Amino acid sequence: MVHAYAQIARDHSRPGGHTWLEQMLAAPPTAGRLLAAYAGARRRLGDAPIELSRAHEQALDSAGLELPRGWTCDEVGRAALLCTALAVLAPSAHAELVDALYAKGDTAERRALLRALSLLPGPERFLATAIEACRTNVVPVFEAIACENAYPERHFTDLAYNQLVLKSLFLEVPLARVRGLATRAGPELARMALDYAAERRAAGRSIPADIARIPGCGGERS
Repeated sequence: MVHAYAQIARDHSRPGGHTWLEQMLAAPPTAGRLLAAYAGARRRLGDAPIELSRAHEQALDSAGLELPRGWTCDEVGRAALLCTALAVLAPSAHAELVDALYAKGDTAERRALLRALSLLPGPERFLATAIEACRTNVVPVFEAIACENAYPERHFTDLAYNQLVLKSLFLEVPLARVRGLATRAGPELARMALDYAAERRAAGRSIPADIARIPGCGGERS
């Protein structure tokens, strides 16, 4: 499972990065060692954009894996490190480890973790970390969970998904980047969005034009 991610990271890393990654993947994946390797991934591997070759795509397909567009080398390397650790650590320690990586990470580390959540085994176990990330006002971190990410669409409760959509409006994150709006949106989301529009109108503030993307809110435009 990890091999496909590791190979992609190796093939895009800066000189010497592939050797470092192999050493980290072979080392005993204790929590402390993983935290240190995760933090050092960008410095060691670099952040070159990932361009999948035919061989990479075949390796992903064979392993039943996916890799969304727009990833960088350090992000794929971090996914490989995390998958390796989860494969050998006791399942009872998995959610705690993911939560620690988020809590102790900087913006780049948090973004990499959130983008990888839907790629991890048993992703539903990490729902608390994903929902916690939605509370941030750091836009790049929020975008990592909200934008082009399958996790909210697949695993969020209706309430959590609705709140993510409203937070996207508040932070002016385009709703076109939020997956699943056509299938996950329901009457409750429309009600919440219309209430939000009414509050802004009463305060003399403009209404985000993006609100019209929410089914049932087509007439609410700024």
